[in-house]
Amino acid sequence: MGKVWKHFKTITYHRILVARGCFRVGLYRQGLLHDLSKYSPTEFGVGARYYQGNRSPNDAEREAFGFSESWMHHKGRNRHHFEYWLDYSDDPEKKGCMVPVPMPDRYLAEMIMDRIAASRVYKGSAYTDAAPLEYYLQRKDHELIHPDTAQTLERMLRMLAKEGEKATFACIRRELVKKKR
Repeated sequence: MGKVWKHFKTITYHRILVARGCFRVGLYRQGLLHDLSKYSPTEFGVGARYYQGNRSPNDAEREAFGFSESWMHHKGRNRHHFEYWLDYSDDPEKKGCMVPVPMPDRYLAEMIMDRIAASRVYKGSAYTDAAPLEYYLQRKDHELIHPDTAQTLERMLRMLAKEGEKATFACIRRELVKKKR
């Protein structure tokens, strides 16, 4: 089976998992529309070329060229990535600097579903409910994410690791989806 077909299956399976999670917390539209840009020529071509099956093809593209054009395209079109939520500061001391802004709750909820699904896809049978938290903790000191967003994300991932999906999804529905922001 070629890399193109394997990549297609991987991203489609990922989208299905995210949709299931989003549906469970009441984010139906976001579940259906999640990551459609991965099928665009800019993202799909790179994904197929650098497909490995155990990590993001964007990492391999970044290693080859020093940046990932596919990732730049993706994060600029998908609001469930905290990297989308960067803006110029209005603080006079940080004038002209890019700073993270808080993610709206519904996109934060989708980001959690995205992280769970990505962990399931890449970990396979080794997946546990602690895997998304472990992945986050390995990188959190290097991520440009708003402190409020980071705090909620980590709290939800810790709840997932400790209490499982049922309790965590109920909390996400109650605190992030039903609350309007």
